[in-house]
Amino acid sequence: MIFPEKLQLLRKSKGLTQEELAEKVSVSRQAITKWESGQAYPDISNLISISEFFKTTIDHLVKDNDSCITSIVKQDSCDSKELIDFLIKAKCNTYAAKGRECASSRPNSHDLRYEEGVFLYLDTYVGSECFSGEEAVWKNNIPIYAMNYSGRVTSSNFSGDFLKAALMAVPNDKPFRGPDFYVENDYFYNCKVCGDLKWHQGYEEIYYKNLQVYECYFHGGIVK
Repeated sequence: MIFPEKLQLLRKSKGLTQEELAEKVSVSRQAITKWESGQAYPDISNLISISEFFKTTIDHLVKDNDSCITSIVKQDSCDSKELIDFLIKAKCNTYAAKGRECASSRPNSHDLRYEEGVFLYLDTYVGSECFSGEEAVWKNNIPIYAMNYSGRVTSSNFSGDFLKAALMAVPNDKPFRGPDFYVENDYFYNCKVCGDLKWHQGYEEIYYKNLQVYECYFHGGIVK
């Protein structure tokens, strides 16, 4: 993920407009617009302001993280690859596949479960049009990964089937939600992730004929 995408993701994670962010870091709204579109790049003083406001490092802001997961898989033991492979299988056999729910773990919660060998995946969420939940993975009954998510439907044109189809296309290099882009008829899915398997945050949204109909924020990583 490059700087313009990271800045837009960080801004949206705070629920800020471009004008509001501009005020926070003492620049013009036009500057934010140019930075997010890649037409211009902030100088070091502005990068410092941005990093301080979002409580992140300049190194994280300016480095492209797209190759992070690949490098982790190569450098770490096979555990990382095992986890990614299992996580993708679990996602493609539960909610995205319209899998049957198991017994609720909390009052009125929706729970889905997938097991294979020593791995166990549980996805539990509450709500429907406005929802929050958590996915977690255990290996030999020890938790090793978790991700929290919260989202909402923003229009009656939302299609649950389209969301499930997008999530079924979860990529190997970013096994958190769906692919960067997914299109079907008049629906458009977009997902942006900042980070890697060890620690990540992201934002996904769906548009129907240029109208946003759904959005969801998520964050998680390795559990030790």
